Amino acid sequence: MVTEGRAITYFQSLSAAGFAATAISYGPGRMGFGLFVPEFRSAFSMSTTAVGFVSSLGFVGFFLALLAAQRLLVRRGPECPVLAGLAAATAGMGLVAIAPNAAVLALGVFLAASSAGFAWTPFNDAVHRKIRDADRPAALSEISTGTTVGVAAAGLAALAMVLLGLSWRVCWGVFAAASGIALLANWAALRPVERSPEGTPRRAWRALIHVAAIPLVVVAFVYGTTSAIYISFAADRMVERGGVPGIATAATPALVFILYGVFGLSGLMTGRAKEALGLPWLLRLLMLAGAVSAALVAVLPGHWAGLVPSAGLQGVHVMMTSAVLAFWSERLFPTLPALSFTAALLATAAGSVIGPAVAGMASDAVGARAMFLGTALLPAATALLLRGRHAQERPARTAAA
Repeated sequence: MVTEGRAITYFQSLSAAGFAATAISYGPGRMGFGLFVPEFRSAFSMSTTAVGFVSSLGFVGFFLALLAAQRLLVRRGPECPVLAGLAAATAGMGLVAIAPNAAVLALGVFLAASSAGFAWTPFNDAVHRKIRDADRPAALSEISTGTTVGVAAAGLAALAMVLLGLSWRVCWGVFAAASGIALLANWAALRPVERSPEGTPRRAWRALIHVAAIPLVVVAFVYGTTSAIYISFAADRMVERGGVPGIATAATPALVFILYGVFGLSGLMTGRAKEALGLPWLLRLLMLAGAVSAALVAVLPGHWAGLVPSAGLQGVHVMMTSAVLAFWSERLFPTLPALSFTAALLATAAGSVIGPAVAGMASDAVGARAMFLGTALLPAATALLLRGRHAQERPARTAAA
């Protein structure tokens, strides 16, 4: 049993380490490519189709890392996957900073984005075992807040690039240095956290194949598809239309991602929103937020009335939906909380892989406006088709129970 003094120490160290890891991996690691698409287009003569494929490649890294993280977590404990992810982020961001061509850029994006797949579920495991029940919600909230702060910080770095006349390569060099510091901090914090003695039953993955999980997987897939398309193309679309009045066009992506991160802090209110609205209505509203966000990029890309609500609604959509997936999966499979959340994230990653590649080809074929309107239809249809019986929270019987 962990004493109170050691519990406080674990609370502080794990919260800080998790905050740093998610800030790096879900900030510049997962979002950085979309933030700098205009610069990458110019430097490497990339078409919209090429942008879509490079973005999808990054999400392939995210998908594969989710699988690897679960295996490493069971065999080696949380330290191994988290450090692997931060090492990948450091190497990937460094490669992007020095990339001489689009092929090296793509490899760097792949490695950097894979860090997000390594970072999340290991901290859920560490917090579950090392922090007392009363402090777990606060610790997990602090860790998840790293995502929004990381996105906003990446946006501020891009804004500084424009205001100070710096090269995008300098920004990625700073990202790589920050990732290296986070790597050292997590190495120090996670060394005392041993591997769980329980492991994961071999039949556990099969236990997740349950009819009650179908709506969860569908929502996760749609969410992943919509958010990845937005991350990859929204800022670039606004830049192509001249940005918004009163600021330099080159500063538009930074503004989009700063607002995205700031409004994403709403994710900390997800539990209260669910209690007030119920899960079915919360999911409908979050899907509609994603739909309106994408539609505004299509119809008002060069206006403040489009940029601010679009970026803000996307931040709400992404951060609150990810929180919903975490507690929804845990309620459905209470004996497999980490594995069921990993399964939901895999569905998200699958949508993130497919979405940008298809959207890039569609944009070149029919134009960005039509592509974003088509993207908006996906979450809108999900919201309309979702019924109360689909958003079940009652536990499913599992083979591991």
